[in-house]
Amino acid sequence: MAQSVPPGDIQTQPNAKIVFNAPYDDKHTYHIKVINSSARRIGYGIKTTNMKRLGVDPPCGVLDPKEAVLLAVSCDAFAYGQEDTNNDRITVEWTNTPDGAAKQFRRERFQGDGMVRRKNLPIEYNP
Repeated sequence: MAQSVPPGDIQTQPNAKIVFNAPYDDKHTYHIKVINSSARRIGYGIKTTNMKRLGVDPPCGVLDPKEAVLLAVSCDAFAYGQEDTNNDRITVEWTNTPDGAAKQFRRERFQGDGMVRRKNLPIEYNP
């Protein structure tokens, strides 16, 4: 059963953080790659600490072993220096999908007692 085995590793490119550069009077988009480096199919979901400013497309999905997806992280226009950006980040959450299940994202897989792993990617804003 998929839930008894902890989810394997993922890789992100970039690995540690996402950087947006000024000016912030228009929407910016930054692409990140998420790679399932485990031997099992995973479901992933993306969360953000600031839904007003940050968006991710696609926000969730399913990846087969060694499969990758390109995500568009967007930052809407905002008043740099006048809004708190210290805690801005996106979080990739992932969990194993049950053996034999359809390749379809299901939110409830993250809400049961199965193991969910997380990777935080802080957002850095250059003036």
